[in-house]
Amino acid sequence: MAVLKALGFGPRQSNEVAGYALLALLDLKPSQAWSESDAPLRGITPIIEFVAKAYGLRYAPNTRETIRDEAVRYFVEYGLLIKNPDDPCRPTNSGKTVYQVEPTALELLRTYGTSAGRKALSGYLRKQTGLRRELERARHMPRIPVRLPSGKSVTLSPGGQNPLIKEVVEQFCERFVLGACRRTQVPQNEVTVS
Repeated sequence: MAVLKALGFGPRQSNEVAGYALLALLDLKPSQAWSESDAPLRGITPIIEFVAKAYGLRYAPNTRETIRDEAVRYFVEYGLLIKNPDDPCRPTNSGKTVYQVEPTALELLRTYGTSAGRKALSGYLRKQTGLRRELERARHMPRIPVRLPSGKSVTLSPGGQNPLIKEVVEQFCERFVLGACRRTQVPQNEVTVS
């Protein structure tokens, strides 16, 4: 919790649940030093399982949303974690979503509690704003291109039913709904398929 506060997280993101989530994402057990931190790929359920096994703290199944919404999401936005580094195109609502500690943050956290760590923290905090901007630029939302019957293209997010919508628009309508898929006039930047 002290580490999260030092990194600038507010009370809601530096509470006990967030602290245990960070320890799980660092694969850090009670007997280990910060220098032994690692950066495994972990989803929310494996975070809960790690905390139960390593710290003997059992969370209720409905705690997954609390961990995701009040800790992990903010860690990702801050640049402390990377979401799905193994597959950036993974749909947003996938049950296979994983998180990993960002390499610069991992280096910093390995020095926590040392004099070198205090110096590294102040340098990290100075660079954090720039790092966040860089991560935001590097992060591009994966999109699914869809070719409309009019010939124009639009993009959809890869989650939910959108891959199916792509197939309906590009394949099904063209083959089985002859003449029904046509472009209608709508305000600029809006396309409707009817």
